Amino acid sequence: MNPAIAVALALVLDAAVAELPRRLHPVAWFGSVVARADREWSRPMLAGVAVALVLPLLAAGVVALAVGLAESFRPLAGLLAAGLVLFATTSLRMLVEKAGEVVAATEADLPTARKRLEWLAGRDADDLAPGQIRSAAVESAAENLADGVVAALSAFALLAPISLPLGAGAAAWVKAVNTLDSMLGYPDKSHGTASARLDDIIMWIPARASAGLVALAAVLVSSGNSLSGRSRSDHSRGSLSAGRRWADAPPSPNSGWPMATLAGAIDARLEKPGVYVLNPDAGLPSVETARSGVRIAGLAGVLAFLFAGLLVAAVSGVVAWF
Repeated sequence: MNPAIAVALALVLDAAVAELPRRLHPVAWFGSVVARADREWSRPMLAGVAVALVLPLLAAGVVALAVGLAESFRPLAGLLAAGLVLFATTSLRMLVEKAGEVVAATEADLPTARKRLEWLAGRDADDLAPGQIRSAAVESAAENLADGVVAALSAFALLAPISLPLGAGAAAWVKAVNTLDSMLGYPDKSHGTASARLDDIIMWIPARASAGLVALAAVLVSSGNSLSGRSRSDHSRGSLSAGRRWADAPPSPNSGWPMATLAGAIDARLEKPGVYVLNPDAGLPSVETARSGVRIAGLAGVLAFLFAGLLVAAVSGVVAWF
């Protein structure tokens, strides 16, 4: 049966459910395991390498075994299990909703906006102005598009046509590496260095693919605005080339690509004070501009599911040909 069915199921579940409760979420379970590794080690670098290599492989192995058992029972059961894995390892609706809530709160309730920003970005929001909070929300929507949607979908789409359990396991492995990086990959945690470097490697392609999806989504949104008679931004068509100029500003080798492309698409300054500035000649995003940025990121996420399904079909064709 076509693995693209699992991709479609994951998108439907994301739209209908948004997110599993924390007590039932496999990523939360994995996070609780990672939390045990977040401690002082006598040999932190060696321990960090072991954690980065072993924990994601264990997660991938458990997932692959579960999907394999389901598939051996019935092929449809295997696809349903793989769809659940993709649903658990991607998060689009929740990302868009949380970013939108932060942007909306900057207009009426700044303390709430600062508090809700904790859902999205690991930065101190106490002294941030409304425009800076909106910037952080838009940045997080773009960055999390790559590691929260595109990365796991890409891994599944490339390997599922060869083996459905292998594809599901690959999606879980990528999500596990992302989780390790988000929990341990900080400069003051030497036991997280290996996790951060591994995440840098596996996110190289998804980050740049996400920039392309953001650029495409920006053009579609701009065209839709033109057809409906609303104002249209001409910046959307050059957002990818503009983003390439600023992509190296953040210290991460990857996160700058989708963020800088979105900054170009909405023609707004996105910044993390004291760390980086994207599109420095523009002003900080207004409420309307920030909402447009979140909407573009959401559409880019839907396009990611669509292209993942097409990639599954293409790879399946190649596998069948051989």
